[in-house]
Amino acid sequence: MELESNLQVSSEAFDENVSLKQCNAKDHPSYKQIPKFFDPPPKPDDKIRQPLCKNAHSIYLQSKADQLLNTDELNEMWKILEKYATETTKSNQQLIGFDDFLKVVSEVNDKCKKIMTVELFFKLLATSNCADMVEIISIYNYVMRRILLIQGLIGLSLYDEIGQGYLNEIDLECYITDIIPTLAQVSNHLHPSFERFYVCTVVKKVFFFLDHLHTRRIRIKDIVSSGLLSQLLELRDSAKSRDLVVNETGNWFSMPAVLEVYENYLDLDRDHDGMLSKKELSQYGSGSLSPIFLDRAFEVCRTYNGEMDYKTFLDFYFAMEYRKT
Repeated sequence: MELESNLQVSSEAFDENVSLKQCNAKDHPSYKQIPKFFDPPPKPDDKIRQPLCKNAHSIYLQSKADQLLNTDELNEMWKILEKYATETTKSNQQLIGFDDFLKVVSEVNDKCKKIMTVELFFKLLATSNCADMVEIISIYNYVMRRILLIQGLIGLSLYDEIGQGYLNEIDLECYITDIIPTLAQVSNHLHPSFERFYVCTVVKKVFFFLDHLHTRRIRIKDIVSSGLLSQLLELRDSAKSRDLVVNETGNWFSMPAVLEVYENYLDLDRDHDGMLSKKELSQYGSGSLSPIFLDRAFEVCRTYNGEMDYKTFLDFYFAMEYRKT
């Protein structure tokens, strides 16, 4: 009886003819308990907030860039590390103990002090082969890697115009296209007609590994922390550009690695129309793909008149090649 009375009261309290109160109304009662915590980004046609967000984001990134050590400051830091090196081994390894490390910290500038912390010393000490001391080159390399990662973070963030913290495929394509001239191991061997295929392959690979939920956007922090950006920027080193075989298996973004995927696509395209039919895709790998599997693949993949283009093939290829990831 009590349950029936409660149901009767609730049904009487609800009137379907009364319009619901908008949740975003300024006088909504929820604002008395829950403060507003989300401001949607400005619309593209907002002529005030849109430029304001872009300028604020640009100023923020510039302030972060100003906090990085320049070449002269890095050289000065290295001289101070050498000055207070505790010991030099027979193999010319320069080691430093904790007391001398503190002397280094007291002498370097404020930018270095933010990086060269006590925590850093003991973190490097945990992997050091020498008791109670670390190599000064390991400290220097850590600082360099940190600077390179922050530079990469800032570089990617420049393509996130209003500072939302993520990039879509078009944003990442623009970034890759713009940095290709700085990648000596790529630009020295890249034919202009192949550039868009290279960019497409790199972007698709990044999204395959980082966009697990298929939201079509990736957090910039995830790109940096994944190590993929570091691997891409390694191709700036021109010392190995004469010997591409070095990077064939070691770097996913090297020219040999990308060409291997593209040549696989060309080999399947028997009629040379730039698209793959179901029959052509059936020859993938050892040709063991069943008709049922191919039917399902063409159902879930984007096709054009029943045929698969290179971008769609990349989704298929990475899914097949990295099934254990």
